[in-house]
Amino acid sequence: MRRHTIEPRPDWQRTVEEQGLIYPLTRHPDGSLRPYWDESAYYSFSLPEVEALEEVVEELHAMCLGAAAHIVEQDRFADLGITDPRVVARVAESWHRRAELPTLYGRFDLCYDGTGPAKMLEYNADTPTSLVEAASPQWFWMEERFPGADQWNSLHERLVDAWRRQAHLLPPGSPVHFAHSDADELGEDLMTVAYLRETAQQAGLHTEALSVERIGWDRISGRFVDERLRYIRACFKLYPWEWLTTDTFGPHVLDTLDNGGGTGSTCWIEPAWKMLLSNKALLAILWELHPGHPNLLPAYLDGPRELATTTGWAAKPLLGREGEGVTLHEPEPGPEPGPGPGPGPGGVPPVRTEPCCYQALSPLPDFDGNRVVLGAWTVGDEAAGLGIRESSGPITDGYARFIPHVIL
Repeated sequence: MRRHTIEPRPDWQRTVEEQGLIYPLTRHPDGSLRPYWDESAYYSFSLPEVEALEEVVEELHAMCLGAAAHIVEQDRFADLGITDPRVVARVAESWHRRAELPTLYGRFDLCYDGTGPAKMLEYNADTPTSLVEAASPQWFWMEERFPGADQWNSLHERLVDAWRRQAHLLPPGSPVHFAHSDADELGEDLMTVAYLRETAQQAGLHTEALSVERIGWDRISGRFVDERLRYIRACFKLYPWEWLTTDTFGPHVLDTLDNGGGTGSTCWIEPAWKMLLSNKALLAILWELHPGHPNLLPAYLDGPRELATTTGWAAKPLLGREGEGVTLHEPEPGPEPGPGPGPGPGGVPPVRTEPCCYQALSPLPDFDGNRVVLGAWTVGDEAAGLGIRESSGPITDGYARFIPHVIL
């Protein structure tokens, strides 16, 4: 793994916008616009390196499924902050019927610098974004700048195939609706959903687009409907499950949830059991089930424990994306803080009062001042591609840049 600088292509902004990346720039707090799609640099990997990372990703995915089974079987929903009995019941049912439910994709965030084992930072298997740039503009960039090279990128083919393989799980005779939120100002959610809709169409499915805010509720039939009053029997939503179940219409979602076997009226994609894989408590449960695993970082739910005096720790809210609410803490001398809220002994910073996961601090690799995170994609149960984000600070946030890669 190496970082290289390179001259951006002439008119690169127009090029990537035509390829679906309509948000190539990011507005920063000082009002300036800076590249989000940044092709002034790229990363190169060797093929054996990528093959090894693919194995790591698929092993981690299998471990996450095992952790989900553990959460359901041991009734550990409270550790994830899921306490509503109705939500617990529907998620558990969704897990038990998962073979009957369509599921699509996820993204691991990995800490890796080309040496040593990759470390899992988190997994978003419900509403991951940065998909468009990883699947499309990145591939076309490689073909133009490095003809004959390769890339860890089979996203498009695998997504189309996933829709095709799971078409029989969708309600017959009904279109698949694709929903994003109108609250998305940048257009990232809109284009992610539009791209996934395109992959479904290429798989031969009939699709319709709408926004979450325009989904209606027909009180007479007790069903969700679109703007033309057609029943919504299957819906891909780029809208987190923790919002879907707690919004005003949340009770209707639970009442009409199709968890397979014709048990409801709306089949949501991703399915409800994906809540288990997009919650930071998963990190602590993985460490509990696989202590010492080379691709995991120590993580706990009751406080930083020994991390306070050894590696330091990152405190991560159980729910949240793009680094929101994450705080980093260097190790402090003195006794370890005890579990629970309140200040720890020895001057150690207090354990946070809101539910958090306390994960060992693993500073992001620094390439000439650029802190890098690998976003490794899964489609179904298989590794499917790579997207790289860089940040100037220690936390990958909404101001991070997307950097393309090649296999050389």
